[in-house]
This record gives sequence, structure tokens and C-alpha cells, in this order.
Amino acid sequence: MPTLAGSVIDVTTTDRGRSMMAGPGMMSGSMRLTADRATVVHGKLTFLVTNAGTIPHEMLVVPLAGTQSAGTRPVGRDGRVDEAGSLGEAAATCAEGEGDGILPSATGWVTLDLQPGRYELFCNLPGHYWAGMYTELTVT
Repeated sequence: MPTLAGSVIDVTTTDRGRSMMAGPGMMSGSMRLTADRATVVHGKLTFLVTNAGTIPHEMLVVPLAGTQSAGTRPVGRDGRVDEAGSLGEAAATCAEGEGDGILPSATGWVTLDLQPGRYELFCNLPGHYWAGMYTELTVT
């Protein structure tokens, strides 16, 4: 892994390791995406995402508008939320940026220059957002 730029935020994705299908393409709230802190100082930030689960995951960074809370985005019929406004994602195994998902026991990362505000970090693989894979980050 190369030297990571800026402040590093450790993000962990987890799942229960068995099928969590609750309906067509949907999963019950049994997955998590957590960051090692809830507040960071603005500027260059690297999100180092470790998949501690048993299936692939990813992490997107999207600004939260106004009083919007993490976990409130509408989930489409495909089990995903709208990625409009995404500033970047960590979805490549042992690499930076976009890919097909971070495989179990592996890491991926993305470096962004974030301005002050509130952001939602989430996994947008089908059913994962609905299953609880999101958290909020405040940038001061």
C-alpha cells in the first residue's frame, strides 16, 4: 500500500457472514459501516476502508443537505440509493478509487479534499444501505 495522503480516517465494513435476504434483493439491518471518528478537520482526507466482513463492500462519500440525516436516503427497487453528488468512492480491492467492491479481509481507499460540512459515508451495493451500512461524518 502506498503512503496515504492527508489525515487518514479508518473505516470498517462488517456483516454477519450469512445470507440476510429479507425480501427480493433486500437485507435486514444486519450490516455496519463505521468510521474511527465522527468529526475531522477539513482538507485532504484519506478514507482507508477495511472489509472485516465475509462479502464485498464499498464506501461512497456524499454530502448531506440541510437537516438530512444519514440512513434516510430512499432505496430504489434495485436495492441501491441515488449516487448523485458522490465525491468519490473506495471500491477497489487493495487499490484506490472505484472498483467492483473491496473483498473480505482486504482494504481500499480514496483521498478527497473535503470542505466543512456534513457527509454520509455508505455502501451502495444492492441491499447494503438498507441493511445499515452508513454513517455520518462532520468536517469542521
